[in-house]
Amino acid sequence: MAPQAITVLERHVKLYQRLWRASAFSFFILPILFLVSMGWGVGQFVHTIDGHDYLKWIAPGLLASTAFQIGANESTYGVLSEFKWVGGIHAMRSTPVRIPDMVLGWLLYVLIVTEVATGAFLIVAWAFGALTPGLVISAPLVSGLVSVAVAAPTTAFSAAIDDMDWFLLLSRFLILPAVLFSGVLFPVSQLPGFLQPLAYFSPLTHAVALLRDFTFGHPPLLASVGNVAYLLIWLAVGWWLANLSFRRRLED
Repeated sequence: MAPQAITVLERHVKLYQRLWRASAFSFFILPILFLVSMGWGVGQFVHTIDGHDYLKWIAPGLLASTAFQIGANESTYGVLSEFKWVGGIHAMRSTPVRIPDMVLGWLLYVLIVTEVATGAFLIVAWAFGALTPGLVISAPLVSGLVSVAVAAPTTAFSAAIDDMDWFLLLSRFLILPAVLFSGVLFPVSQLPGFLQPLAYFSPLTHAVALLRDFTFGHPPLLASVGNVAYLLIWLAVGWWLANLSFRRRLED
């Protein structure tokens, strides 16, 4: 790994140290609210899905959704502000830091934030009795992968725009529907037939499937490989687009 990318990461971490208390609080309180309202509340009516207690069934979906939203949300205003208001990216351009270093350093930062949130979620899940050995083992890997898989293309998008109103459209028409229809709260198979292919386009659907399979101890090999490969494709395409957007923005 290039030393310049580590330098970029260190900068983002130092900036994050000013805000970590507020985000750390949300990392604990949000899982509590979701597990109480959905796991316990809805669970009083649903009871089981596929033979599993609803609270334990929903926990991996909520974790995947948390990682997904961190990857997307961190890479919206955070990236645009570095170009438009803070000027950090432009300052890096006048140093030996290369564009791939900027993108890699940012994605590593998002990964670290995601892993911190994942650890907090697992603690809360344990307190609610929703934790399984499979979830403990798979959570850091799958959460980190889905987070950077969505962060990379979101970073490319944020670097390409100049008006933050675009983020409202991104949230309303992409992020929110993905959270609602990617198998987080109910099986994708319960969606109307014409919506199911759209659900599988979302990287969140594949992350939910991975975590849920590992949670209950029977991950099918081919399906798991396919889910991981799909997330890696999102990451690779997003990486290329992010580098392209950074280069075009810095050349303007």
